[in-house]
Amino acid sequence: MRKTELSDQALCQAVEEMVCGLIDADLGGGIVKKRVGLAGRGKRGGARTLVATNKGSRWFFVFGFEKNERANISDEELEGLQSVAADLLARTARQLDEAIEDLSLQEICHDDQT
Repeated sequence: MRKTELSDQALCQAVEEMVCGLIDADLGGGIVKKRVGLAGRGKRGGARTLVATNKGSRWFFVFGFEKNERANISDEELEGLQSVAADLLARTARQLDEAIEDLSLQEICHDDQT
């Protein structure tokens, strides 16, 4: 898959929408699908993101693809992402901070940031 530029602002806006209940599909196992607009193309022609979430305070973008590159993910891919979601959602705040420090996770927006 080619690299698609999703801005931090677009991803943070997507989280704000999901917090308000605007989720495109709940795939189960802590994985939801959310459309995110790309510059000049909007949401319809944009990217599909898969997010690991507890639908509260934790939102992890774990996979993304452009609609014109693939229709969806396979059952095997979903199972793998659900496993990743379980791991991420079980981590303590300290473990998440450590993952951000060692660059295995990247934080893009936070409650006290705009």
